[in-house]
Amino acid sequence: MTSAPSRTFTVAADDDGIRLDRWFKRHMGEEVSFNLVSRWARTGQLRLNGEKASPGDRIEAGQTIRIPAAEAVPQRSARPERHIEPLTEDERLFVQEMVIEATPDAFVLNKPPGLATQGGTKIDRHLDRLLDGLADEAGQRPKLVHRLDKDTSGVLLIARSARSAAFFSKSFSGRTARKVYWAIVVGDLGQDEGLIDAPLAKQPGTGGEKMHVAEDGQAARTRWRVIDRAGTRAAWVELQPLTGRTHQLRAHMAHLGHPIVGDAKYGGADAFLTGGISRKLHLHARRLKIDAPGNKEIDVSAELPAHFAESLATLGFETRAGDNMPLDRPDPAKDPVVQARRKAAAAKTARKERKGERRGRGASAPARGTRAKSPPKGRR
Repeated sequence: MTSAPSRTFTVAADDDGIRLDRWFKRHMGEEVSFNLVSRWARTGQLRLNGEKASPGDRIEAGQTIRIPAAEAVPQRSARPERHIEPLTEDERLFVQEMVIEATPDAFVLNKPPGLATQGGTKIDRHLDRLLDGLADEAGQRPKLVHRLDKDTSGVLLIARSARSAAFFSKSFSGRTARKVYWAIVVGDLGQDEGLIDAPLAKQPGTGGEKMHVAEDGQAARTRWRVIDRAGTRAAWVELQPLTGRTHQLRAHMAHLGHPIVGDAKYGGADAFLTGGISRKLHLHARRLKIDAPGNKEIDVSAELPAHFAESLATLGFETRAGDNMPLDRPDPAKDPVVQARRKAAAAKTARKERKGERRGRGASAPARGTRAKSPPKGRR
């Protein structure tokens, strides 16, 4: 009997260590659904190096993935193809001029205010589209690792490959990356520094476009320090997000009663200053310090946009004062978010071990319906 035709793929270096289902989403997302991969696994048609595989298995570079032939894939309803306009020469120059540092693993950009990181409803001009202008000679485009709000400017790291993207993503989720933001806020905070520990959730009725402090929200922590004050009118502050929630810095500062200047969404009319201060958002990702592959480190600062620099000068602040603030490396063991993740991972490992022990005991026990043989009786 001739076996059914199949397709075989070799795992590339960029895919080393990812889950098998993630490989399908990355390379065959338009053709193969998760349900189909699961069915192949149940029926033994999904093979990794010739052995039966599961969607959650980790794969390694050089391994082979075998699946049924293309004809065996159910036809999906036809979808209109999305037409993507190629970048103009001006757009290519625009994104290339954003690069403030390039390493073998990443590009570090200084994103201007007003440019969305990704597309969405009524957003056609965004950074993700422009990344084609940073593609390598083989046509591989870099990948987003984290995001900045549309009106927030500053440091944004872009990974050159899927492998480096996975490495940087772990640094961000593991809280080892240090992100420093500068902001001008309304009023005087009174103290010189503090820690905001206030859970955030999507505010009902806003379609998920706005966050608010809620007891049942996700953990959110922000460290703040005053760099300088303009009397009781405004303060220039350094913000370090210890978690990465949507609009975290903006929502937290408004929660304190000191909205970021120009942030109408969270501060309303109270978020604006008179006297020639720009009405644009005054929030800038000034510095990023993060581990890089090969025991290296990236530590980059981004220059201020024109409106922010002009506001500092108008309020009598000097830029160098902000750069003199010490940067402390956090201890992940003291971060409650990291602790919760580690506790959940340990509990999952313990459950797997207990499950393995039960299977082991089941294998050594006599089969149902049989009786264990008694030792032979001695002579009487």
